[in-house]
Amino acid sequence: MKRLGKWLLIILVVLAGAFLLLRTPDTDPAAMKAKYGGPPSQFVDLGGGLTVHLRDEGPRDAPVLMLLHGSNADLHTWDAWTKTLSNQFRVIRFDQIGHGLTGPNPAGAHSLDDMVATTEKVRAKLGIERIAVAGNSMGGAIAAKYAMVHPQHLSALVLVDAGGAPQPPDRKGRGNIGFTLAATPGVNLLMRSITPRNLVERSLRQSVSNQAIVTDAAVDRYWELLRFPGNRAATAERFATPRKGFTAQELAAIKTPTLILWGEEDKLISVAGARWYNAGIAGSKLKTYPRIGHLLHEEAAEATAAEVRAFLSPQS
Repeated sequence: MKRLGKWLLIILVVLAGAFLLLRTPDTDPAAMKAKYGGPPSQFVDLGGGLTVHLRDEGPRDAPVLMLLHGSNADLHTWDAWTKTLSNQFRVIRFDQIGHGLTGPNPAGAHSLDDMVATTEKVRAKLGIERIAVAGNSMGGAIAAKYAMVHPQHLSALVLVDAGGAPQPPDRKGRGNIGFTLAATPGVNLLMRSITPRNLVERSLRQSVSNQAIVTDAAVDRYWELLRFPGNRAATAERFATPRKGFTAQELAAIKTPTLILWGEEDKLISVAGARWYNAGIAGSKLKTYPRIGHLLHEEAAEATAAEVRAFLSPQS
């Protein structure tokens, strides 16, 4: 028994040492706001202790386009679209709860419904009656659900490799090691403290086909903002929650003019999801892009921004 106890103690000491060696601490909020929250960033109080990191660019009297980022991304993922479109549209983008410089929801809830509610609070806070909404991945699911519950405020919907489409069980987290680990019980608890930079880089590279967008600066941003205090815990919470796609009945309720854009090499959400959305939303327009992965709005920024401009301009 004494020998067994001795070995258990040694194992615990080794594990504790490994944890301390591999641990990646939270980033400093002030340093992150200085690095990623400079002008034209705003920090908007939505009440209840929630303050969102937001950028509002373009002519005040122009049609409004709100951009919703994907899981573990942030508002900077829309830099290229904003640069191209903000001369004609008022472009609004913000870090969702549990992401970027917004950080975790003080209410402790980070579900799809919570994110839809945050999106509506942003619209109401800014005093804008009608918006077009575009979303990528998780942001696409938020945009689609927003169209279902707040259609009176929506002028157009753009789904970019959007979540919410039914996916076979064997595709859960497929194509992205970070998402796979975040959905693995036990491992996701460790990821609250251990998230090495090379894991973030590998995950990002697995998500895209155009590797040129995976720059050192992009990897640093994903890695540093993931470690913004509270974001890793929020991520673990989200991935521990069972997900289900929208039903055909829910999709049929969307009457907003809809544009669907998809990368044909998306390994996270199959292009079959694009066809499912297209079949379910009456009158929707679908365009797919060969040799492009999950981050279509970055991998083919110029072409997709032009497609959005053409789609929205007749309604502006």
